[in-house]
Amino acid sequence: MQRIKFMIKHFLSEPLWFKILIITTLLSSIIFSSSFFSYNDYLQSISKLAAAIFFCAYGIKMRRNLRISVIFFILTVTCVYLSILSIF
Repeated sequence: MQRIKFMIKHFLSEPLWFKILIITTLLSSIIFSSSFFSYNDYLQSISKLAAAIFFCAYGIKMRRNLRISVIFFILTVTCVYLSILSIF
């Protein structure tokens, strides 16, 4: 519970442009990965790219903690790889 409170506090102290970036990438990833858009491979790819941007933004923000930053960058690479696979 302490970690969640820390993440919420950390998010609220971020600049407005970062909040907008995180919220739009998270929402677009959730919306485009829904079953309503499952027929279109390009929208599924956009969903995975939005998730990659989300993870990369937090990976850059968490550079001080090397372990968490590496995990976020691995998730970024995985999302980009899955995005490429969903197109082809």
